[in-house]
Parts: sequence; C-alpha cells; structure tokens
Amino acid sequence: MAEFVRLEVTDGVGTIRLDRPKMNALDARVQTELLEAAREADRRDDVAAVVVWGGERVFAAGADVKEMADMGYPEMFRHGHLLQDFTRAVAAIGKPTVSAITGFALGGGLELALATDLRFCADDAKLGQPEILLGIIPGAGGTQRLARLIGPSKAKDLIYTGRFVGADEALALGLVDEVLPAAEVHDRAVAWASQFVGGPSIALRTAKDVVDRGLEVDLQTGLEIERAGFSALFATQDQSDGMRSFVENGPGKATFTGR
Repeated sequence: MAEFVRLEVTDGVGTIRLDRPKMNALDARVQTELLEAAREADRRDDVAAVVVWGGERVFAAGADVKEMADMGYPEMFRHGHLLQDFTRAVAAIGKPTVSAITGFALGGGLELALATDLRFCADDAKLGQPEILLGIIPGAGGTQRLARLIGPSKAKDLIYTGRFVGADEALALGLVDEVLPAAEVHDRAVAWASQFVGGPSIALRTAKDVVDRGLEVDLQTGLEIERAGFSALFATQDQSDGMRSFVENGPGKATFTGR
C-alpha cells in the first residue's frame, strides 16, 4: 500500500498525487511509489492523460538530503538507479502528461516536472536545480532533460549557480508552459488533460514516442522513426474511423475506441 503517492482517477484523468508533508521530499520510498504510480497510470485503460501534482502548497522541494548525506559511493551507486528510474517511469507514460506546479519545484522536484510533457505553474512558484550548493549535480535527469528543454547554455547557468527562478523567468526560459494564479493551476492542468479523454489513444502514444525518440537521433533517423510510426497507425481502427468520419462529417466529429 502506497503511503505518500497515489493515483487518483476521475473522468479519465489520472492524477499522480504526492502527499508527504511538509515539502514532499523525495526519499527512496516516495521515489519507489512514484515509479509504481507512473507504471499503473501507463497500463490502465481508464486513464487517458496524467497530471502530476504535489498539492496546493508545494510540488516537491527535492530529494531527501538527510537520507543521502551519509551515503558513500557504493550506496549511491545502488541508489542512483532508483533516482533515475522514477523519472524515467514518468517520462515513459505513453499518454499526455502535465505537471501542476505550486510552491517549490527544486532539485528532484524539478526533475520530476521535467519528465512530464508540459508544465503549468503558479505565479508565485520557485523552480531550480540547487544541487551544486550541496557539492553535487542533478542526478534524476536534470542535466539531460533541462538542457534539451531550454538549451545547454541556459541549463548550465541554472545548474552552475543553483539559483531559483520565479514563474515569469521560468516561462521566458521555456522551462514552464503556462503561468497561472496558484488556485487555478491544478484545475487548468486537469482541463488540459481532459481533452484527451475519448481521443485516439494509440495515435497519442505513437506521437509521444516518435517525438521523444526523435530528439535522441539525427534528423534523417528521426524522419524514419516518424514514417514507421505514421504507417503503423494505418493498422488501427481509430485511423479507419477517424478518416471515414472526416470524409463523411468533416473534422473533429470522430468517435475513437482506442483500437
């Protein structure tokens, strides 16, 4: 039974809810529960899209430093796999995902948000990768996902300095996609996720896979990945139903079954 992370499903939207007072510190237990919740959200047919949310006060203020402080290399060599596995599991959810960020998203908390497709944040939120202030570097994907998202020079500035950025700067950097009043962040994330309920789930999964895989390769290889994914969708009922509906009724009226 999960203690600090739960998957709540309402009307086709799954919310991965962190709830470890006071700051949602990401210790090994939370990381394991996040991994399990992400895998459950991925496999459940009643989940069309996923919101990651830490509650009204804070998204996640980073890894549990007290847990790591006395670790040596052998211990961290083993723990480091879990540190990346939970963000990899969130990134591997084959459905649209969005983080609803309130309060702080720092260190591992920001790395968790970087593992989702989009990020909506409160206008008073603070984000950052302050690991350098502890004499270490981001270890849950921050050096890689942050650089791919906002570019290497901006990522290096945040990682080298460990400074926090406010919502407006995060938006200007491309670190977040929308800034809203804190009370509206979760509802906006759920509304965004809700638009995919009843959508062509196989096409959505394929789109996410093709974009993500394409970022790791050269353009020509990426185009081949796209071609293969595009062609494969012509084996689905959703493609047949979607195109037939378009021809007969115009755009936006198709009913999809996820087959």
